[in-house]
Amino acid sequence: EGNPYTWWVGKANEKHYYWGGSGPGIQKCACGIERNCTDPKYYCNCDADYKQWRKDTGMLSYKEHLPVSQVVVGDVDRPGSEAKISVGPVRCQGDRNYWNAASFVTSSSYLHFSTFQGETSADISFYFKTSASDGVFLENLGNTDFIKLELKSAVEVSFSFDVGNGPVEIVVRSPNHLNDDQWHRVNAERNVKQASLQVDQLPVEIQKAPTEGHTRLELYSQLYVGAAGGQRGFLGCIRSLRMNGVTLDLEERAKVTPGVKPGCSGHCTSYGMYCANGGKCVEKYNGYSCDCSRTAYDGPFCIKDVGAFFEEGMWLRYTFHSPGTSMKDLVSRTLLSSSDAEITVPDLNLNKEELSFSFSTTKSPCVLLYISSYTPDFLAVLVKPSGNLQIRYSLGGTKEPYNIDVDHRNMANGQPHTVNVTRDGRDIVLQLDHYPPTSYSLPAASDTQFNSPKALFLGKVIEIGKIDQDIYKYNTPGFTGCLSRVQFNQIAPLKAALRPTNASSHVHIQGELVESNCGASPLTIPPMSAATDPWHLDSASADFPYNGQAIGDGVNRNSAIIGGVIAVVIFTILCTLVFLIRYMFRHKGTYHTNEAKGAESAESADAAIMNNDPNFTETIDESKKEWLI
Repeated sequence: EGNPYTWWVGKANEKHYYWGGSGPGIQKCACGIERNCTDPKYYCNCDADYKQWRKDTGMLSYKEHLPVSQVVVGDVDRPGSEAKISVGPVRCQGDRNYWNAASFVTSSSYLHFSTFQGETSADISFYFKTSASDGVFLENLGNTDFIKLELKSAVEVSFSFDVGNGPVEIVVRSPNHLNDDQWHRVNAERNVKQASLQVDQLPVEIQKAPTEGHTRLELYSQLYVGAAGGQRGFLGCIRSLRMNGVTLDLEERAKVTPGVKPGCSGHCTSYGMYCANGGKCVEKYNGYSCDCSRTAYDGPFCIKDVGAFFEEGMWLRYTFHSPGTSMKDLVSRTLLSSSDAEITVPDLNLNKEELSFSFSTTKSPCVLLYISSYTPDFLAVLVKPSGNLQIRYSLGGTKEPYNIDVDHRNMANGQPHTVNVTRDGRDIVLQLDHYPPTSYSLPAASDTQFNSPKALFLGKVIEIGKIDQDIYKYNTPGFTGCLSRVQFNQIAPLKAALRPTNASSHVHIQGELVESNCGASPLTIPPMSAATDPWHLDSASADFPYNGQAIGDGVNRNSAIIGGVIAVVIFTILCTLVFLIRYMFRHKGTYHTNEAKGAESAESADAAIMNNDPNFTETIDESKKEWLI
C-alpha cells in the first residue's frame, strides 16, 4: 500500500524514505531516478526481491537531514530473505571561517583592522545576531569619503557611503524584527555603476551611480568593526565578515581587545531545539553541544536510544538510596522530587512521576518494570498471559492495587512498543506507541503520594518482603527481550548501567547486560494483519510450498483444490487459443494451383503441362491459369 518497510533517521530524529542519489520527499533510490532499476516496476534494485543479491547505493547530501543516526530495515523475517546495510562516514566541506565570530558586549567596544581597499569596488558580507534595536556594524573614513553599514532600527539596515558626490544611503526594511537574537545575513556591494544592499532573502535594494562625477572611494582611517566615531556601537555577534573576498579574523583580534569576546555565545538560542528528548543545550566556544546526562538517550543530539537485551532470568536493580541516609548531593543527582538536600529517602514522597520506556518481547507473562518502596507502595508494568499490557499502581488507601488494562492489542508480538505513563496526583495519562493518550483517575479512596521509593527493577523483581501475588506469579522465569530508553523522572537506569556516570554506583546487574537497540523505534506503520500479509507464516497451519509439507486445516485444503481446478481450466483454455491461432496463421495468405502431375520431374511448369496433356495447344485455356488469391 505504498508504506515503506525501510527508512533512515536523521537530524531531529526524523524518519526519511529517500536514499542515496535521490532527494527529500522522493521515495526512490538512484536507479528509480535514472530509470534503470533491476525490475522496472520498482524504484529500488532491492525491491526486485530476486534470489541474487542486488544493491542500491549513493550519497545522502541534503545536509539539513544529516547525520544518519539510525537505519531501520524491515521485511527480513521471510525464509531466504537477507539484507545488508552499510553507512559511510559524514564528510563536511566548506569555509572553515564560516563561524569566525566575535561578541561585542559593550556599546563602546570595537575591533580595528587596516584600511579597506575598495576604491572602485566593494563587496561586503557578514552575519549578525542581536537583541539591540540599533548599532553600527562597521565604518571606514577618509577626508570626506566614507563607507558605513549599520542597524538603524529594529527593522532597518542601512548602507551609506560617499565617493565625493555627496552621501548616498540605501535602506532595506524588514517586515519582521531583526533584533530577535537570530542570525541574519547582510550583503552590500558598490561599484562604479551601482550600489546594492540585501538582508536575508528580502528583495535587493539597488541605486544607480551618477553618470558623471567621482567614482573612487578614498579611505585613510582604520576599519572599525562594532562601533565608530562616538556613535552607538553594535551589541551582539558578528561572524563570517568578508570584505572583497577576504575573511577578517575577528576571533584572533577579539582575544586582545577589551570589551570584545572571541566566538559567539547564544548558539543555543538558534540551535537549542536540536537537543531532543530533554537534552540541555550547552554553550561552547564557537558552537554548542547537547548535555544528555539527564536523559535516557545518547549521541550528539540526544536522539540515540540506549537499550539492552535481557536473557531469561537476568535482572537489573537501580537503588535510589539506603534508608535513613542523608541525601546531600544525591537529590541533585537522581532528581526524584525534592530540592531539599538534607531530606532522607524514607521521607521522600512523590506526588507526581513520569515513566517512559520502549520494549519488545515474544514471551508472556512477564514483569517489564517494577518500582518498590520502603512502604507497601509500588508501581509495576506487566505483560499478562494474554499478551496485553497492565499498569499497576498501589499507593495505599485501597485494599487492591489500581489496575490499568490495555486489552485492545497484543504487546508480546516481537515488535517494539513505547510506553509513557505520567501521574500528577490522581490523574494518570497513558500513551502507547503512536496511539492518542488515554486518561485515567485513581479511586477517591487511594492516596496520591508514592511514599519512600526504594529501587527500580528491570527484567525481574528481586525484593525482600511481601510482593503482590500476581507480580510474584509473573516473575518466573523473567523477562526475555529488549528494553530501551528507560527513564523514571530524570533517572535513566539502563544508561547508568551501560555508560559510566555518577549514578552507576546505584546499579546492580545479575547476568550479562548486552547493549542493543532492538527495543527502540516504535512502529509508525501498523503491522499488517495475517489475512493481508503475503509473507505471514502460521507455524501451526502452513509453510511455504517449496518445503513440501502438507497443508494442515480443511479450509486451506479446499482452497488449494479449488485453486488447482481453476489453474487446469485456465491452462486448457490457453492451449486451445494457441492451437486456433497457429491454425489460422498457417492458412492465411496461401493459394491453390491446378498443377499437372509430374511437375516435380519437369524442367518447367510449361513442360509438365505438355507432357501430361497430348491435346495441348498454343492457346492456354482460362481454366488452366493460376490466380493468386
